[in-house]
Amino acid sequence: GGDEFAVLLPGAPDRAAVRALAARLLDLLSRPYIAGGRVAVVGASIGAAVAPEDGTEPDALLSRADLALYASKDRGRGRFGFFEPEMQERAEARRRLEHDLRAALPLGQFELHYQPQLDLARDRLTGFEALLRWRHPGRGLVPPDAFIPVAEEIGLISAVGDWVLRAACQEAARWPSGLRVAVNVAAPQFETGGLVGAVEGALAASGLPRHRLELELTESALLRHGDATLDQLRALKRLGAQVSLDDFGTGYSSLTQLRSFPFDRVKIDRSFAEDAAVVRAVAALGASLGMRTTAEGVETPAQLRRLREDGCTEAQGYLLGRPVPAAALPEVIERLGAGMVPPAVEEVAP
Repeated sequence: GGDEFAVLLPGAPDRAAVRALAARLLDLLSRPYIAGGRVAVVGASIGAAVAPEDGTEPDALLSRADLALYASKDRGRGRFGFFEPEMQERAEARRRLEHDLRAALPLGQFELHYQPQLDLARDRLTGFEALLRWRHPGRGLVPPDAFIPVAEEIGLISAVGDWVLRAACQEAARWPSGLRVAVNVAAPQFETGGLVGAVEGALAASGLPRHRLELELTESALLRHGDATLDQLRALKRLGAQVSLDDFGTGYSSLTQLRSFPFDRVKIDRSFAEDAAVVRAVAALGASLGMRTTAEGVETPAQLRRLREDGCTEAQGYLLGRPVPAAALPEVIERLGAGMVPPAVEEVAP
């Protein structure tokens, strides 16, 4: 390959000799070079397969050495490792996952679950976040962190994201008029430049009023394409949709991002739910910039009480409601839409 080469060691050397040669190669390749009057630093990772235990066919040995190479890269690069049978098993499992994931959309295996969001000042439901799930015929209900990264890597996420937009808007159009739906947008969806058109199409097909759709993106998505992403976000704002910054505080320059775009809402990452100083600071900042602040991961009545005292405008978490399929939404809307605090939130004085 363009950045790979193979070393063939004849004579059945033992593994200690292979390891010694690999260490020598890593040392030599990592030394700085002078190229065109500049210093160039080259790194390397090495993987090895040994015949006959790892195979006897050239293609098999090269493939397994390659698996060992990528395992070395995953451990931090600049490393060496031998092939292990588990690597083959993981590679085959990954191929099966990719195959099944490519078929999931045409086979209708994706579904949306919805988690409620509560207005803390009025104890009323304000809307739901749409969360993607994959109902695999053999694996059952697959959580998003198990397949979303794979969908991004194999180029499926834009098509899946378009489906999520259409399905969420269709469902939200059935809700009472005061409720909005929040949809997560992945960084690759900005790459094609088709996100604005996809949003317009979903809104037109569903009849959902534009202000009831909220698009959530992470700071990494905002940083990934810079001005191109900001241009699309401005177009979405002109369209009438709301835009929020998710997982605030987990990135490298969140404050800078808040200044770069007039978000409608900032979502405080669950990892900061117990840090009152951070919550108060973000809530005050949001208020000064005219942005709502939503705390994620609320699990206890004490947390909810503190968030209300610290100035957060909305909350989301298992205490208020777990993500549920669309069929269960009427009961949730009836319970929370009338301003009823969930029974789990009520506290009894000692």
